[in-house]
Amino acid sequence: MDVRTPDFSAARTAMQRYVDQEIVPGVSWAVLRGREVVDQQCVGFADREAKTALRPDHIFRAFSNTKIFVTSVVMLLVEEGRIGLDDPIEKYLPQLGNRKVLKQGASSLADVELAKSQITIRQLLTHTSGLSYGFFDPGSVLYKGYNDAGVLSPMTALTVMIDKLADLPLSYHPGTSWEYSVATDVLGRVVEVVCGQALDVVFKARIFDPLGMSDTGFYVPEAQQGRLVRLYTGADVLNPMKPGLTRADNLPYPQAYLRPFPQLSGGGGLVSTLPDMLALVKALLPGPDALLKPDTLRQMMTNQLPEGQTIRFATLGPIPGKGFGLGGAVTFAPTPFDPPNSTGEFQWGGLAGTHWWICPQANTAGVLMAQRYMGFWNPFFFEFKRLAYQAVGG
Repeated sequence: MDVRTPDFSAARTAMQRYVDQEIVPGVSWAVLRGREVVDQQCVGFADREAKTALRPDHIFRAFSNTKIFVTSVVMLLVEEGRIGLDDPIEKYLPQLGNRKVLKQGASSLADVELAKSQITIRQLLTHTSGLSYGFFDPGSVLYKGYNDAGVLSPMTALTVMIDKLADLPLSYHPGTSWEYSVATDVLGRVVEVVCGQALDVVFKARIFDPLGMSDTGFYVPEAQQGRLVRLYTGADVLNPMKPGLTRADNLPYPQAYLRPFPQLSGGGGLVSTLPDMLALVKALLPGPDALLKPDTLRQMMTNQLPEGQTIRFATLGPIPGKGFGLGGAVTFAPTPFDPPNSTGEFQWGGLAGTHWWICPQANTAGVLMAQRYMGFWNPFFFEFKRLAYQAVGG
């Protein structure tokens, strides 16, 4: 039994360097060895202009860290027999049956063929359904289609979003490829249909209240808005290490997260804090207090993509060594960027630099949070995780 206290001074020094170089405004983190928190720290600022030091109780825009909340609720419903992983989507959302798929090289949304199979719940959880996203591939036919339809507009309620998606073709035949997509937002609507309640109500009953999350929700109440971390953009989207940060109060849209909007986005709508995110990560570790059964957790953390396939992004291309489980990426072959002992790591992050990971084989998990727009897959998080894994020890 290793009882030494891990030394996180190298991780702290590195994160302070990113703050000093104006790559990120501030970083906070908590790291677990087993189920025990072995380090929790904050460096830098919640508000650079006001020089407000980052604290553990500051509220962050979770963006795609929201997805693990939806996944967790879906898996609870799977355990209860109310959803089947291989159920066709039309069982819950009839409008999404009988899909059409864009032909390869299509020049318009009308250039389609019939889908060879139905979309399943499993494919929605793994981003292999053929759905797309409206912001990763400008210039593409679907990008324009999604944006013209306002699929992701905060003013588009989930019921309306499903109707809009019903009129749009898929990017590829279900199950044949991987593309990050609105699938998790669609699953949010599936949850509403199955539970007969709005997504925020379901989240509160099934996750927030049981796990004691007092600061997680779809917007920050007015009385708490002083705790919301400021959002910044970097100096150059294509060069994440170029120094310089600019305040971005109106991203992703004016008043975002400050008041309720019609769209309860299961893909990116929540705000949360370090302690709240840590509570969810702990609840996804096998043990007496786990939210889900050991078999369910194992299934979530098992790569579901066919051999030879990895996740990929329009701007980054294929990400080597990374498959996808139910609700997060799974590392099947660590790259030089990854901790060398991170095989089997289950993780995901948000557009503004919030990130969680669970690695059963290395006996570690954690949460890392920053607020830099387009801070996903940023060098700061790769370096932090290599140093954190090293500190925890193999």
